[in-house]
Amino acid sequence: MLKRSLTAGAVLAAIAAAVIYNNSSETTPEATVAQSAPEATVAETVAVEAAPAQACGDVTIADMNWNSATLMAHIDEFVLENVYGCSVELVPGNTMATGASMTEKGEPDIAPEMWSNSMRVAFDKGVEEKRLRYAGKSLSEGGEEGFWVPKYMVEANPELKTIEGVRKNADLFKHPENPDLSAFYGCPAGWNCQINSGNLFRALKLEDDGFELVDPGSGAAMSGAIAKAYERDEAWFGYYWAPSSVLGKYEMVKVDFGSGIDEEEFVNCITKEDCESPKVTMYPPSPVNTITTESFAAKAPAAFDYLATRSFTNQQMNEILAWMEDNQADGDVAMEYFFANYEDTWTQWMSAETAETVKTKLAALEN
Repeated sequence: MLKRSLTAGAVLAAIAAAVIYNNSSETTPEATVAQSAPEATVAETVAVEAAPAQACGDVTIADMNWNSATLMAHIDEFVLENVYGCSVELVPGNTMATGASMTEKGEPDIAPEMWSNSMRVAFDKGVEEKRLRYAGKSLSEGGEEGFWVPKYMVEANPELKTIEGVRKNADLFKHPENPDLSAFYGCPAGWNCQINSGNLFRALKLEDDGFELVDPGSGAAMSGAIAKAYERDEAWFGYYWAPSSVLGKYEMVKVDFGSGIDEEEFVNCITKEDCESPKVTMYPPSPVNTITTESFAAKAPAAFDYLATRSFTNQQMNEILAWMEDNQADGDVAMEYFFANYEDTWTQWMSAETAETVKTKLAALEN
């Protein structure tokens, strides 16, 4: 794996102040580290980067508080600074706060991974009013949600891939605290998925089959319950999503409700806290977009075109997220891992000439 001597966002700062700024990790900002920049690197950078930097200028990117989004933020930071001459600042963000700030204040300039269903009306209005732009699909297949069981259970009993098979075998899914009940693992309180998974639990009438909806308490407890089941070859049934490190590490099968997708029902009732009479529907794919401000798209059209092309499949992201978790890697380190191990992917996002520029810049990060 590459080991960085200069951070991806520090070239122009190094010229001005001969320091390197370590960007925020997923949890807490890291300290600024003083370090002299090699004279040759500085001179070369001045010649190559100064002109495009004037064209692109200052750019803010939301460093969202989940791993796939922070990975994309660091990848975009590296490419925008080293190829398009932007001076990038990563700013902390999350779906609701970042979305509201972009629609109301026009900042930050870029949200690399926005699950846009939650704010679709506001985003569409921003696009219509020429304040925002949808750059492209962060996840080419969209986010995937559903109710899942371990693959080893389906291999032993294929009927468990359907909701009727799960009902029929409810006694397999032992409740962790009450042996007389079966467990369905929902989402922690306060998460949006707590609402939709709870409404579908009611729509499927799983309580009639002896299931109780279990609040895992936290995201870590959700993934921990699946890991524990896998370690012990035990039964598990509940809500989860992709891409995620969990589905990158553990093979799961999405349970078929036999209903197909009723997007109108999902949007107008299943996602609503006051949904009184929910009907059964599979989860529709969740659009996951890169969103920018119109001002950024107008001033840096080439950089915008890169963002419109940059996209991941769920399988690719599952793999990377699993690696991040196993190696306790933040977005900065994961960015280097991605460039080193997924060249066939990222070279498709840009011209051959641009890809060579990226390779040259990456080589400069090696010790």
